[in-house]
Amino acid sequence: MSSTEPRPLSVAVDIGGTFTDITLQDAATGRAWTAKTPSTPHDPSEGFLNGVRLVLDTAGEQAARIGRVLHGTTIATNLILENKGARTALVTTAGFRHVLEIGRQDIPRRANLHAWIKPQRPVPPSRVFEVTERVAADGAVLTPLDEASVLRAAEACRQAGVAAVAVCLLHAFTAPAHERRVAELLREALPGIAVTASVDVLPVVREYERSLAAILNAQVMPAVSTYVRRLEDRLAAESIDAPLLLMKSNGGVAGAASIRRAPAVTALSGPAAGVVGARAVAQAAGVPNILTVDIGGTSADICLMQGGSINLTQRGSVGDWPLPLPMLDMVTIGAGGGSIARVTAEGALAVGPESAGAHPGPACYGRGGTHATVTDAHVVLGHLPTALLGGRMHLDAAAAEAVVMREVAEPLGLGLHEAARGILAVVDSNMVGALRVVSVERGHDPRDFTLVPFGGAGPLHGCALADMIGIGQVLVPPAPGVLCAQGLLSADLRAEFSRSVLPGQADVAAIDSGFAALAAEAEAWFVEEGVPPEARSTAPVVLMRYAGQGGELPVPWRGASAPGDFAAAHRALYGFDLPQGRAEIVTLRLEAVGALPTPQTTALPPGQGLAPYGTQLVHFESGDAQAGLYDRAALGQGDVLRGPAILTQLDATTLLPPGWSAEALAFGALLLRRDGESLPR
Repeated sequence: MSSTEPRPLSVAVDIGGTFTDITLQDAATGRAWTAKTPSTPHDPSEGFLNGVRLVLDTAGEQAARIGRVLHGTTIATNLILENKGARTALVTTAGFRHVLEIGRQDIPRRANLHAWIKPQRPVPPSRVFEVTERVAADGAVLTPLDEASVLRAAEACRQAGVAAVAVCLLHAFTAPAHERRVAELLREALPGIAVTASVDVLPVVREYERSLAAILNAQVMPAVSTYVRRLEDRLAAESIDAPLLLMKSNGGVAGAASIRRAPAVTALSGPAAGVVGARAVAQAAGVPNILTVDIGGTSADICLMQGGSINLTQRGSVGDWPLPLPMLDMVTIGAGGGSIARVTAEGALAVGPESAGAHPGPACYGRGGTHATVTDAHVVLGHLPTALLGGRMHLDAAAAEAVVMREVAEPLGLGLHEAARGILAVVDSNMVGALRVVSVERGHDPRDFTLVPFGGAGPLHGCALADMIGIGQVLVPPAPGVLCAQGLLSADLRAEFSRSVLPGQADVAAIDSGFAALAAEAEAWFVEEGVPPEARSTAPVVLMRYAGQGGELPVPWRGASAPGDFAAAHRALYGFDLPQGRAEIVTLRLEAVGALPTPQTTALPPGQGLAPYGTQLVHFESGDAQAGLYDRAALGQGDVLRGPAILTQLDATTLLPPGWSAEALAFGALLLRRDGESLPR
């Protein structure tokens, strides 16, 4: 194919712990194809290319017609969670060597106050090296930078055998010259070593969090850079001459060059893509307020969206570490289809967070799994058909029954079906707890929202979760098992540019001047990403607090109205404001968006009524029942089904229990309603 011929195809690949999900879309027609293939943990790029080849074969298309490649990755996430990043050193201001060890005074909310032990820091004190310099909070130089001390620190890094170095100097967010010079000297003295300056990752207040952000970015930089480069090489070998865009934690995508510089921004890459996809589905269905639950093989990611707006937080975390980069405000727990059920020493049933993963996976996969999992419980109860992935994977029901009986039923003195229902009850309760965190604990009534379950296991749990939390309406996306991949197709280029200011000492003119400087940074980013002027937009946000508070709330910047806007946001979240309190601006954040073409959608043909292609015995808590088996691809617009029913498709299975009905909407989503339930209030 010549370079002048059109390349209308976009391919999106999301790599999860168990499966790699792929969506191919033709921009000219809106037609889309999906595929699902086992992940390859030993080399994720192998599963990436396997999936691309599979979906091209499914569509009968050529690789050379691909014009855009989008990717959600968990490389950085797993490196941080498993503490397997590069051996890293920290270079900091003399006298501040123990900032990491001191950390914060708080402990995890569900930890035992008396038994909790502070986790080992990602860089021990033996690999923290000091340089002579000092900058005041207002940017005044108190002690000039001693470059000889930097060279001594470089030699110490070399002796420590590190592969990456993070630089975080006191108050560098106000006056970055010293920190940039230190990073420059380290790169010259340590060729081949990845060096990260905190001002290039998180130029805001709070030394501990800024140090961690720089360290985590440095730790994952070698592996992520190598992975991205390998992907680009493999794509070129497949004759795919298209830009590679990777999903960031903020729900936007960025080019490979941006990701190589700041790979920590991909820490929530995969989950963020799913939320973006869920928003697109909800908007097409005319549903403004949603609670999303993405249930994969290992984890469940929960997020709340009101009025179609995706909320960002800078108080997020990955594993044990706070990572205050702008990211979607979501809660993640260890609950998925591969979550392992076990009986504790105290005789209680626990499920997760350990997972059987992709290999060997649940016992029913027939790959040698020996632990009872959530998926095995579904098989035992008849919630799943005997074949998955369009018939390419067959389930071993006998193996599932044997492992649930041995690992759970017999130790607890329960029957087989009772034990399987217990497994699901525990994992559902864990997820409902997370749903309450993002809703009830933040002042929202779940009954005002529609639940959107997705991921490979999401539609199996949707109605049960809705029953437990009091939601009467569930929206199942057209392709729930690959929604993270489809969400990539709905994402725009997105970046945030931040700087902190001295609280209480910034007037409107100074704030506007600060945003002008951030706008110049955003303009350079637009140029690097190749965003045309008509597709560029920016939105200024200020992070505010009352004097003396330890955290901030984001407020759109509208000049002098900021204090009133902050008071309203404070009332909405906490139920009160402080009329006599002094509101102060701590950080400026400019959110930049480069709009990408919106994917076309095709409507379903009118429904003609659908008969089941078979039945399956399901062991519901209310009693055994024959559930109709329906091919979801055969549903037409307006078709209505009543439970009990099982709807099968390539990427996921939807369980419709007794007392629920399902309606096929215009653009392929399923609206599930509990009998007698009205629309959300």
